[in-house]
Amino acid sequence: MSDPVSRDVGRRLRAIRRQQGLSLDDVEERSGGKWSSSAIGAYERGYRTLTVERLRSLADFYGVPISVLLAPAPKRDGNPEKVVIDLVALEQAGADFEPLQRLAHSIQMQRGDFNGKILTIRGADVSNLSLLYGITEEEMLEKLGASGVALNLDDSLEDSIEEPATEADTDGSP
Repeated sequence: MSDPVSRDVGRRLRAIRRQQGLSLDDVEERSGGKWSSSAIGAYERGYRTLTVERLRSLADFYGVPISVLLAPAPKRDGNPEKVVIDLVALEQAGADFEPLQRLAHSIQMQRGDFNGKILTIRGADVSNLSLLYGITEEEMLEKLGASGVALNLDDSLEDSIEEPATEADTDGSP
């Protein structure tokens, strides 16, 4: 069985590979055989543990900083690191959510992210919103959850949004 850190690193590896439109076989081919598809699949599932040297090498291969692959430290206060906002529900939530609507619009502009369905905000953004509303972070999270604006307050971010299998993952590895 894999440890939680290996699973978290594996999830990030898979997400980066998918974002780059690569299958496991593509990784093997583009790396000149340095990374076998079975090894990459095992790393992504958390079944094999990466050494720091191999982690750095994979980060270089994908063109990302090594810090992107490392799992974040858990928050001590129990609040989520990230909150997924349902932009359709936010739009329908009314004037009481204007500060969040402005924040969401600003983040979308900065990121160039206009899918119009969901937006992920950081825990720090929730802290700032709670200050604007004059309530605690916990009360802000309750407000977001009760209104249906936040999608992931009961589960972790990875568990709340299932990634559909893609053609890039149909090379025989789970």
